[in-house]
Amino acid sequence: MDITIRAVRPEEHDTLAEVTAQAYLGDGLLDFGESDEYLIDLRDVARRAAEAEVLVAVGEDERVLGGVTFVARGGGPWADLARDGEAEFRMLAVARDARRRGAGEALVRACVERARAVEGCRRLVLSSQASMRAAHRIYERLGFVRTPERDWQPFPGVTLFTYGLPL
Repeated sequence: MDITIRAVRPEEHDTLAEVTAQAYLGDGLLDFGESDEYLIDLRDVARRAAEAEVLVAVGEDERVLGGVTFVARGGGPWADLARDGEAEFRMLAVARDARRRGAGEALVRACVERARAVEGCRRLVLSSQASMRAAHRIYERLGFVRTPERDWQPFPGVTLFTYGLPL
């Protein structure tokens, strides 16, 4: 499958919103299902694109296969983990019918390239749920290492694993 990674277009915001929401819901990653408040952030692609960089993976037919939010320079409203000298990516999601075709890895590689292009950026970081094993395999294959000392809880009972890639 030929996959292109590029910035999300305004006319794709709704599509990426649903791809992301359905990936998180379908994988059981939201403790409160359709009532989970995190769905608001997952679906607010327009705000993410205005305040960070949102990338999409598209097929030859320009169908949105997945997306990710990239945050340069440890800060801003979309950075959960990044510190000074770090970039972060989050909300990596691929449509269920597009998985195992390279879209997720292509999105992660694009984030690595962007982080390397940011002056003064020394590390790319991310948070991930323990159950996201397929994503963990991608991260580890690309050289990310677990940073358990930075694991954190967005709310009690949910621990997010962290990874970092020295640049």
